[in-house]
Amino acid sequence: MTEENQPPHGEATYEDLVALPSHLVGEILGGKLFASPWPGSAQSAAKIALVGLLGGPFQRGREGPGGWWFFNGLELHFGKDVLVPDLAGWRRSRMPVRPNAPHLTLAPDWVCEVLSPSTARIDRTLKKQIYAREGVEHLWLVDPVLRILEVLRLHGGEWLERGFWSGNAHVRAEPFEALELELEALWFSESPEEPG
Repeated sequence: MTEENQPPHGEATYEDLVALPSHLVGEILGGKLFASPWPGSAQSAAKIALVGLLGGPFQRGREGPGGWWFFNGLELHFGKDVLVPDLAGWRRSRMPVRPNAPHLTLAPDWVCEVLSPSTARIDRTLKKQIYAREGVEHLWLVDPVLRILEVLRLHGGEWLERGFWSGNAHVRAEPFEALELELEALWFSESPEEPG
């Protein structure tokens, strides 16, 4: 994450964010503009795998309970803060209709940040603090390089660790414990699969 596009004086504005080159993802956190490159292949593969695993059972209700809406890379506007989580989910009980909007102001029930070298620091600090302030109930931190899933739940304004798994574990992680998640599906493999 760099602050190279930060205006010299005052707080960053949405116009500063929009002016960033298209190869950067911009966020405004605590009045500062942060710009990072789009995710690499390991991060992209983990996001796509999660969408595939969670979308059927939890958004579409296929072999699962349904009841959720998921978005990928959508801007969240919380006052002056503008965040772009890797994945975010809302319970339909809180958001009955999926809005067609350029950004949302209703805090998600679940956020997943897929960590990369350029984003891990702010994902684990500034964004995590803002998510807590806004009342996001569940936060997943996925590190596709170290092959780790960290699951946090908000309680009394503080993040509590609810699970920490690595490698190829099979897990039931809240709020999606109805599904046994095979972590192996999230990890990018650089070698071709052996013919079977």
